[in-house]
Parts: sequence; structure tokens; C-alpha cells
Amino acid sequence: GGSVKAGKMPEGEKTRQCKQEEEQLQKEEEREGLIEFYSSYQELFQFFCSNTTIHGAIRLVCSKKNKMKTAFWSVLFFLTFGLMYWQFGILYREYFSYPVNLNLNLNSDRLTFPAVTLCTLNPYRYSAIRKKLDELDQITRQTLLDLYDYNMSLPQSDWSTPSTQKRSSRSLLHHVQRHPLRRQKRDNLVNLPENSPSVDKNDWKIGFVLCSENNKDCFHQAYSSGVDAVREWYSFHYINILAQVPDAKALDESDFENFIYACRFNEATCDKANYTHFHHPLYGNCYTFNDNSSSLWTSSLPGINNGLSLVVRTEQNDFIPLLSTVTGARVMVHDQNEPAFMDDGGFNVRPGIETSISMRKEMTVRLGGSYSDCTEDGSDVPVQNLYSSRYTEQVCIRSCFQLNVVERCGCAYYFYPLPEGAEYCDYTKHISWGYCYYKLLAEFKADVLGCFHKCRKPCKMTQYQLSAGYSRWPSAVSEDWVFYMLSQQNKYNITSKRNGVAKVNIFFEEWNYKTNGESPAFTVVTLLSQLGNQWSLWFGSSVLSVMELAELILDFIAITFILAFRWFRSRQKLSPPGPSPNSHDNTAFQEETPGLSAPHRFTVEAVVTTLPSYNSLEPRGPSRDGEVG
Repeated sequence: GGSVKAGKMPEGEKTRQCKQEEEQLQKEEEREGLIEFYSSYQELFQFFCSNTTIHGAIRLVCSKKNKMKTAFWSVLFFLTFGLMYWQFGILYREYFSYPVNLNLNLNSDRLTFPAVTLCTLNPYRYSAIRKKLDELDQITRQTLLDLYDYNMSLPQSDWSTPSTQKRSSRSLLHHVQRHPLRRQKRDNLVNLPENSPSVDKNDWKIGFVLCSENNKDCFHQAYSSGVDAVREWYSFHYINILAQVPDAKALDESDFENFIYACRFNEATCDKANYTHFHHPLYGNCYTFNDNSSSLWTSSLPGINNGLSLVVRTEQNDFIPLLSTVTGARVMVHDQNEPAFMDDGGFNVRPGIETSISMRKEMTVRLGGSYSDCTEDGSDVPVQNLYSSRYTEQVCIRSCFQLNVVERCGCAYYFYPLPEGAEYCDYTKHISWGYCYYKLLAEFKADVLGCFHKCRKPCKMTQYQLSAGYSRWPSAVSEDWVFYMLSQQNKYNITSKRNGVAKVNIFFEEWNYKTNGESPAFTVVTLLSQLGNQWSLWFGSSVLSVMELAELILDFIAITFILAFRWFRSRQKLSPPGPSPNSHDNTAFQEETPGLSAPHRFTVEAVVTTLPSYNSLEPRGPSRDGEVG
């Protein structure tokens, strides 16, 4: 018995060595922890729920012994996640809809005076086309006599001789007869037979027929108003006459002094350097003031005395009565470097009236790109700009229509600019252009051509809000001396003085002008802030909590790859070994590999194999124990 005690290790020494051994194993496990990974999904999920800062996750672990609570918190947890990401979806949808905020600013500054275009409303009889216009008047007179028994009086001209009328029958009359003015039934477009008995004229429409070149198809352009029908029919032939004259638009037969009796801006007199002239086929001679970009007028103060004041002649002299049925003048306010579309934005000035037009400037600045469909300068619009001006929506729409007319009809409409390589429509060269034009016009108005879709609004535009006031001018007590002064200075010798002149005042109503701007309503910063608010609302956590969730996802993917790799290696282990001896060594290595993935089992084996080394000097076997006993 004593020998056994002497051969045995003291109890304190043995305990100390066990502790050292355990510390060594713990250090080895810590070193292996740098490269080790979770052995199962359960271990990963349990670690995440126990250590994450996301609220509610710990309840999935601490209540695992109560299955009812675990199920309740699991449903609640994932339901909360679903609701949060549903809110995320709403926020992302709002962000990618690119909403904008409207910003309204009031600015006070010296205002650049806009361009002002004034037209006579008196289509002029150019000397180059006077003969043909007189012929057209004679044909129209006979047409009205046949249709309405109305004998229209015409001014005597040198061209209304029998020989002239005979020549016209061989030229203009042939084309007029091809496009006659007819009366048609209101319900069905049946032509009225010649020498028909007297009928109620209210049961009939009047219009004209435009046929294709081979007369296989015809287009009936009918009007409920006889006045509109006669004007449109006459205008159609008038345009053809203008198109036959080379460079008719370049003819300058303006008479500024006989139309503008007085011009004043900011109490200073205007001169010829302040206006440009052009001729409109329907509105006559037109004059644009303040269109010179090198020396623009500016208004430092609002009010009628700090604007443009004009005295204009409104008597129709040498006019075309079948084109112009109104008396007065037409005025339009527009921005510089923009064409004056008198049909769209102009309004008429009445004779014998002082018209005071007050303006308010308004600028609109839109966000481009993803926020709106506007264009900066029109370079990204698939329509060629035919005007020598900057891009506007109306410029684009009219250019689009003109290009379609050239493509479909083989010629260009006279009212719009001429594209390169094209010529204006004229029925002496293009027999059926009228048929093509009116059918195309119907498609244009129905947006079949797509011009309204192609032409986008500009991102920056300036508009002028106008309001007008009217008063009699000159007054009854002052008209005598006013007309006397006009007769002395401007050779004013009109019989009907009251309807012969008008006055126009155009000025800024106030010094301030309004700017309508846009700014993004939902930026990236706003999006992140809203997402953070939702995350805090549902889980009460921060950005680092999001990183924890991202780490969980990455760990989940990594475990999936590791398990898949082990499954693949185990499949290789179960396969028959090959003839190569190296394959046996690889198999042995594979057998050791699974042991490394279970560090606890490896630790137990290490303790069992190392403990005998400390008692190696003691006798072993049952015989030795028997001796001790």
C-alpha cells in the first residue's frame, strides 16, 4: 500500500496539471474560433437572437421551452418584418415616381420689356399679285351671285375688262372650277342640282369639294356658316396665288407712317430702329417692337407712363374684303426670339377705343430628366425646328405639321416656314394638294400624326398675364383738336374719324414678377430618413442593427456553402476508391476532416489520450491491483 502511495501523483499536482491542460485546450479553441464557423443553422439563429440589438429577437430564444410563446413571438416578429418592408415598398415607389415641390418666388428687379407685335388686320394687295386678286374677286362675285343671288360690289380696277376676264378663264378660272363652292344638304352631302327650285336655305350647308388627282376620292369641306365657307374658300385660292409669286414673303411694301401715327416708350419717341416688319397673309402688315436683342427696352417702374403707347390707323385702305371682315388692329405680347403666332395669343384692338393692357411677368422653371418630360432647348425632340427662333411648344407643333405636309403632299403649306429643298403648295404644280392638306389637317387635329405627343414643353418659359381696360378715345370734347393735330402731322384725312384711329397702351402692372420653380420632393436623404423612421418604429433599432441583419444573411449563405461542400465530399468518400494509392491517402484525410468540425468531441479524445502519460510509471493491469489489495 505504501508503494502505491509513493508511486502516485499528489492530488494537488494532478489538479494543477488538469487546469493547465484545460487552459491549453481553451486557447486552442479560441485560436480555432478565428477560422471556425457555425456548425448548424440552429446555432447561427440562436447566436443571432441572443446577441442582436433588434427588439423582440431575444424572445424567440428565451421562451423556447414554451412552444406557444415561441410560436406567438415568431409570428409577431415576422409579421412586423412584413409590415415594415411593405412600408419600405411604399417609400421606394414614391421615390421612383420623382415627385416635385412647387416653389413660388416673388422677385423685384428692372424688367425687360417684352416684344410687341401689331398687325393692321388689312391683307394688302401686293402690286405683284394685284391682277390675279382682281380676277379672283370677279370669279367670287359670280359665284355668290349664282349661290345667293347677291351682286357684290367691287372697286373698279384696270384688270376688270372683258379681255382680262377672258384670259382669266383660261388660267385661274380653270383651277377655281376644279374646287368649286357649292351648297350641300345639311344631313347628307348631296350637291344641290343646278336650276333647282327655291328651298329653305337653312336646310343647306355651304362648302367646297377637294378631290384627289385621279378624282377617285373627294374630301367635302363643309361649313354651317356661309361667311366662314366663303372666307375659307377664298383664302384657299388666295394662298395659291401667293405661292405662285417667287419670294412673295420677302416683298416689303410696308407703310409704317400711315399705320403708326405715334409711338412712345418711357416718354421717349420710337423710331424705325425699334421695330421689324413682316407680312402675314391674313393679318396684313405686322410690326414687332423691341425685338432687337442688342438693345432691349427695360422698365424701371410700372405704370402706363413707363410702357409702350401707340396711336394706330384702323381704316381699311385697299383691303381684301373677302379675307378681312373686321376693323381695327391685332396685338400680341410675346418674348424676344419667339415668333408671333397671331392666331394663338393675339387679340383685336377696337377702333375709336383706347385699349390699356397691363402685364404681369411670370417665369416657369421645370425640373428635367426623370422629374418631367420637358426639354432644355429642343435638341432631344425628334422634330426639326423650321423657325429661326428658340424652341417653343408651338414652334415644334407647327414645324411637325409642316414636315408632314411636305412628306405626304409633296409641297409646303404657305403659312409656315419652307423646309430646305421643298416648295410651297400651288395647284398649278400640285394639282391635288388641297385634298391632301385638308385630310392631313383632320388627322393633325385628332393627333394621328403624333405632333402633340412628340413636342414637349420647354423647361424654361416666360409668359405674360394680360388684362385689358377700354375707354373711348378721343373723347367727345377733345376729338376735334386731336384729329386736327393728326391731320397736320400725319396727313390724317379720313372721313369716318371715329372708326379711323385707335390707341394702345402696354405696360407692367407691378414691379414684381413671379417665378414658379420646382425642386425634388423626395431626395436620397429624405428616403434614408423615412426608411430609418420605419425601422425605428417597428424594431426600435439603428443602422448597426441593419448591419447585424446583413451579417446574418451572409452567415446563412456561408453555412449553406459549407454544408453543401461537406455533402459533396461525403459523396466522394462513399464512392469506390480508385487504383491510385494517392486516392487512399485522400480518403484518410477526409476521415480526419469531419473530426475537426466537432471541436467538443475532439477535446474529449485529447483528454483520454493524454492522461495516461502522467501515470506511465505506475504498474498497470489487474495483477498489480491485486497486489495492492
